[in-house]
Amino acid sequence: MSRQLATFVLDGARYGVDVLKVQEALRSQVRTPVPHAPDGVAGLVNLRGQVVLTVDLRTRLGLEPLAADAEPMMVVVQVDGEPVSLLVDEIGDVIDVDDEQFEAPPETLDPALRDVILGAYKLETGLLLALDVTRATAA
Repeated sequence: MSRQLATFVLDGARYGVDVLKVQEALRSQVRTPVPHAPDGVAGLVNLRGQVVLTVDLRTRLGLEPLAADAEPMMVVVQVDGEPVSLLVDEIGDVIDVDDEQFEAPPETLDPALRDVILGAYKLETGLLLALDVTRATAA
């Protein structure tokens, strides 16, 4: 079966999210910090009057913070019917993938990453890690 994934880059690796879960992709917005929030919660943003939680995927996945002079992008996804903004390094394309290309997460994957990756698609351009947005946004 074929499906479409919206892709993004994080620390040089390519990730994909089911396009049906993606609301929009946009430049990073001004975030309001959330006191005592768990690691990975980057704050709240106001998207056209709707308050949206922002998750820094770099922190959530145990990666080094983005360089201070780099501006992250946002991918707004639906999690349990609510929008959640994911901070990513850059937005990619929407691509078609087939189930035949899908494999379980590689054994070499970092344990923190294994928890939030559904598996990997083997593409001509390399691996595309399928992100479980529900697990990736859980506090």
